[in-house]
Amino acid sequence: MTSQQIVKETLTKLQEALNQQVLGQKRLISRLLIALLADGHLLVEGAPGLAKTRAVKALAQGIEGDFHRIQFTPDLLPGDLTGTDVYRPETGTFNFQPGPLFHPLILADEINRAPAKVQSALLEAMAERQVTIGGHTYPLPELFLVMATQNPIEQEGTYPLPEAQLDRFMFKVVADYPTQQEESRILELHSQQIDVAKRLDEEIETVTSGEEILEITAANAQVRVDPKLVDYINKLVRMTRQWPQFHLGASPRAGLALMQAARTLAAFCGRDYAVPDDVVQIALPVLRHRVILTAEAEVEQQSVDDLLTDMIRTVEVPRI
Repeated sequence: MTSQQIVKETLTKLQEALNQQVLGQKRLISRLLIALLADGHLLVEGAPGLAKTRAVKALAQGIEGDFHRIQFTPDLLPGDLTGTDVYRPETGTFNFQPGPLFHPLILADEINRAPAKVQSALLEAMAERQVTIGGHTYPLPELFLVMATQNPIEQEGTYPLPEAQLDRFMFKVVADYPTQQEESRILELHSQQIDVAKRLDEEIETVTSGEEILEITAANAQVRVDPKLVDYINKLVRMTRQWPQFHLGASPRAGLALMQAARTLAAFCGRDYAVPDDVVQIALPVLRHRVILTAEAEVEQQSVDDLLTDMIRTVEVPRI
């Protein structure tokens, strides 16, 4: 069995295990795994009750990793995330007490309810994989993923995230409601008085480890990206800056995220080379949060996804 087949088999088993535990969110699970393996972060927008917390918790069990959920509120302080120096009277010194950001898997729930200082602390952690307290810098775990949930911005008490922070998220996923059949299955399980939390602890097996995930992430760098495909990615990103309905286009970081995500998707498929379809499949979640509509497009209530889809169709797909 080749290394590509081993990677594909491991990832498929992990994906299947998560899909069995998190019903009706296959797209979310897929994007979550790609973000993990591409060394990125994930922003999820959707209504409450769509199993977002359960998805990260199931992933933590599947890779035998630590998971921590942080509820973002208007009174949250930066130290509540990063930790703080605690004075020890017996020694007369300050000792650093790590905060929840020092876990490999973080769920930042309702991220757009927190004040700007908290957002700044999280931005440093996401961008530089470190936190700074009292003039000292502390590294975060090598395997580090933030999955942030965001309420629709028209809800009361929410604030738009700054563009700099949005750009740090590899993907923005819009969580949809489950289908009728999937929701019926959820109701059926609960009607049988099954303890969902206990079922998660007992049924999901540890498929891989954090160390193996890091090895797969490093191996994904060897996935070939043809120069024609690099040019295609570059054209897509640059086109967002020229599209008439976009006031602000995507940054160069979008192109890096798009290429890394395409590499990871190719590895998911058991290939050691990326193809244009990998880019097309992943373009919307990579770009949708990195563009800003013009005032006219907002007034006309045009959809970012529809505009991006139209834009992508105008760029010629290379033959590789």
